Amino acid sequence: MSSDTTDPLTREDRAERGLAARRAVPFAALAEHDGTRPRSVVDLLELQAATRVPQLVPVRYGRMASTAFAFYRGGARIMADDLFHAPSTGLRTHLCGDAHMGNFGLYATPERRVAFDINDFDETYPGPFEWDVKRLAGSLAVAGRENGFADKQRARVTLACVAEYRETMARQADRGTLAAWYSHIEPTTELLELRDELDTSTSKRIRKALEKSSHRDSVQALTKLTAMVEGQRRINSFPPLIAPIEEVFPDADVKLLYAELRQRLGEYRQTLQANRRVLFDRFELVQAARKVVGVGSVGTRAWILLFRGVDEDDPLFLQAKEAQQSVLAGYLEGPSFPNEGERVVEGQRLMQAASDIFLGWQQGPGFDGVRRDFHLRQLRDGKGSAVIDTMAPTAMALYGRLCGRALAYAHARAGDRVAIAAYLGSGTEFDHAIAEFAETYADQNARDHAALLEAIADGRVEARLGL
Repeated sequence: MSSDTTDPLTREDRAERGLAARRAVPFAALAEHDGTRPRSVVDLLELQAATRVPQLVPVRYGRMASTAFAFYRGGARIMADDLFHAPSTGLRTHLCGDAHMGNFGLYATPERRVAFDINDFDETYPGPFEWDVKRLAGSLAVAGRENGFADKQRARVTLACVAEYRETMARQADRGTLAAWYSHIEPTTELLELRDELDTSTSKRIRKALEKSSHRDSVQALTKLTAMVEGQRRINSFPPLIAPIEEVFPDADVKLLYAELRQRLGEYRQTLQANRRVLFDRFELVQAARKVVGVGSVGTRAWILLFRGVDEDDPLFLQAKEAQQSVLAGYLEGPSFPNEGERVVEGQRLMQAASDIFLGWQQGPGFDGVRRDFHLRQLRDGKGSAVIDTMAPTAMALYGRLCGRALAYAHARAGDRVAIAAYLGSGTEFDHAIAEFAETYADQNARDHAALLEAIADGRVEARLGL
């Protein structure tokens, strides 16, 4: 993973780089979106479906069809195609690649403190900083419409988010390199300090979310996902959403399946730090199951792995998630990766202030003989996410501000924070340009969602609803 911050440039040189980019690509250009450009969203989705589990693709379409916001969540490839045809600042950093508001949230740091940050890196890749900002702002506009916000309410939400990004980047540009690297959000402090800005019911929901996230761990997953069967913990079967490996491959020799799986876990182990290998070695694999996750990821191969420590009530749950090429890689010049799982892990380590101690990767032939890449992490480790569909405008503005700040911290850590800050400037023109783009793109998203619904109604694609 490389960034533009290794150039031997002075602060003045970096600032001039940002100002030159603004002269070449003024803010008004960032507000533009060509909604007349011919493209088929169904064709773009079908290209992704070609490499996914065929039985699960209808589940993905069903989830994307449910609401306009769910469609947006699953449409990272579609938006990347649109952003590729838009003006670009050329100011590169490491991108999340799918920075919609649902991909931010709470998680536990290795020090067992609750942090707020980006928490999904499946599409991470180097690229222009504004791609992530537009993806985030667009998600707020789409979610605001879904929640019935008026035009002015949505504008306040998106403007608050983008202003927070811009102002945070300015502060990061003025900080020393180490100070900028260590910057992070601690919601246990910051959200409670801001609770006076919210109504009472929202404050209660935030405190409840913080408390709930602190209990989301492997022990909690044990009670949710397993049951005792003949004295042993077994993962519950709920196909197609959860299916133990023995059901996924009913004709395979179970002993050979687990022998292969243990070999691959041994390869994953080598990607962990030495002290964490010692910890990993204290757990014994019990069972694996395929699990459907998210919206955009549905159809990729995702597994949950149950391990046992000293007894049946001492669990570790890992998630092994297939890593395919980033949707951005087909549109941006950048590095190639021998292992896409390593791409995800290294991007996450670069952009997050603190990452899961079991974060690692693996590559190898699957049980069908096809070589695939995976990244692994704990299934639940203090993770919590916002309930977006119940957010009021004030709460969404607060949440958007936190997302904007977290994104600026990540971009400043991975890219040229001085150049980006110089491009953004100190006024609000950038904020308004991105907010205008967000509304225009919400219109585009509504048309694209309708196109998927039409394709389902016409029988062009199959959708399984309600899963």
